[in-house]
Formats: sequence, C-alpha cells, structure tokens
Amino acid sequence: MNPPSPVLVAGASGFVGRRLCPALTATGHQVRAMTRNPDSYDGDGDAVHGDVHDPATLPKALDGCRAAYYLVHSLDSKNFERLDAEAARAFGRAASEAAVEQIVYLGGLGSETEQLSSHLRSRREVECLLGSAGTPVTVLRAGIIVGSGGISWEMTRQLVEHLPAMVTPRWVRTRTQPIAVADVVRYLVGVLDEPRSKGRIFEIGGPEVLQYVSMLRRVARIKNRRLLIVPVPLLSPSLSSRWLALVTDVDTQTGRSLVDSMANEVVVHDDSIRSLVPFEPMGYDDAVRTALGEHDQRKKAE
Repeated sequence: MNPPSPVLVAGASGFVGRRLCPALTATGHQVRAMTRNPDSYDGDGDAVHGDVHDPATLPKALDGCRAAYYLVHSLDSKNFERLDAEAARAFGRAASEAAVEQIVYLGGLGSETEQLSSHLRSRREVECLLGSAGTPVTVLRAGIIVGSGGISWEMTRQLVEHLPAMVTPRWVRTRTQPIAVADVVRYLVGVLDEPRSKGRIFEIGGPEVLQYVSMLRRVARIKNRRLLIVPVPLLSPSLSSRWLALVTDVDTQTGRSLVDSMANEVVVHDDSIRSLVPFEPMGYDDAVRTALGEHDQRKKAE
C-alpha cells in the first residue's frame, strides 16, 4: 500500500505552524513545511520553498498534497486587507489546480451581527477566497490564543511585566474566550481528513469567557505582580496602538489592527466541534502557566 500523500503547512515557521508540524508528524502524517526560507528551517517536516505573495511558487509546493493548512497573514502591513485577499485567492487557485482535497484555515471569532474590525473582516474574506476555486475549506475561528510567541498573548504578558499600573481604553471590558495554543493544535489535527469537517466553519475557545481586564489581572496574580488598571473611555485606537508599541515589542501597525478588533466580542456561540474533536480544553490559568513556562525555557536557551 502506498503511503498517504503529504499535508502542506503554509506558515510552518510561525506561532501555530511550528507547533502543528510536530503534532502532525507525531500522528503519522507526512508533513511538507512551506516557508520562504527553507534552508534555515529547522522544524519538523520536509521544508519546501513557497510564498503566498508569489503565486508562481505555489504549484510546486502544493504538488501531490492531499490537504493544506493556511496559517499566514499580513497584519504588520498597512495594506494587509489587500495583501491577504490576493494571497488567499492565489493559494485557493493553486490548491484547486493541484487537486488538494481540503484546506484548513485558522480564522478569527466575531459575530456578523456586529460591525467587525478591518482585521476580522479580512479574516472572513480570506475564508471565502480560499475556497473560491472549489477546494473544500475547513475554518476554525479562534479568539486570543495563549502561547509563547503569539502576538495577542505576548502583548498581554508584556503589559503585565512592564507596567505596575495601566491607563486603558474601553476595550479592556470586551469579552473574549481565550484558548491554549496546544488546544488549537489539537483541533487543527482533529479536523484533518475528517469528511464531516469539510466545507464547514467551527468556533473554538477555552472553557472560560473573560474580559480583557480579567485576563490581565489573572496573569498578574499568577506572576505575583501588583497591577492597577484605570479605564479611560476616550483613549483612541491610534493612541492605544502607540502606547502598546512603547511598552511591548508589538509594532504599531500590528497593534493598531489588534486594538481595532478588541472592540468586537469574540466568544464561541456554536461548540459543535466538541462532538467532532472531543476533549476538555485547558483552563485559562493553566494555559497562562504553560505559556510562561515556554517563555522562560526559550529565554534560557538563548
């Protein structure tokens, strides 16, 4: 019997991708890790050159793959909406021409009944464009992903570590449903090759719905730090993003995109994925402790 054809991971060296590749390998999948710099890639899977912003590189990367994960974005660019739309359209077309049977995309939570931020609107557009050439797409929508290296999590951790007191905008009262990155990976692996997942949208989150302010305070408590938070209603998104850039290593453009999204409530309203990929997601405090431990280990290794 011939071995199953490989699975492509676009964004293999990113925050989620570098965890997904070993998880897929551990469950017996042949992984093709797509990266712009295959010579320097040191993760799991067979490195292959590919760039979603260069359509000419995609056919070779996708050739012979039965499925593909799409874990890339352009949040650090002012033109991220246009760039992400062009990339998704090109990737979807190349996947269809390569006869890929399933694309798995990690998108963002947020209700269409609200006015979504440009970031979340872009995520929705990418969902549609990836499947526009006919390949079935499985979408997993998540809110804040807790894990060392994740942009939203690093922003949270660094705010707590760097500031004993914060003047914060109204978005700290917005509700979200954070999820541990390990649980995101479990869901991503679980929907692969699952016929009931193809062409469907799923919402994923941890067991707790929290306000951003509660998340900050619980991180501070775990780290045994005092934290005073003073909400200020008139702190604009532009000022918020500049403030974040001053006290964290999140760049201003990415910070602005994230801050705009923080006005949107991002909670799970449909937990049907729990019947398809059954397990108990990690609680927020345990996810935080795991992420902090990963950060400490990485600092020691540097």
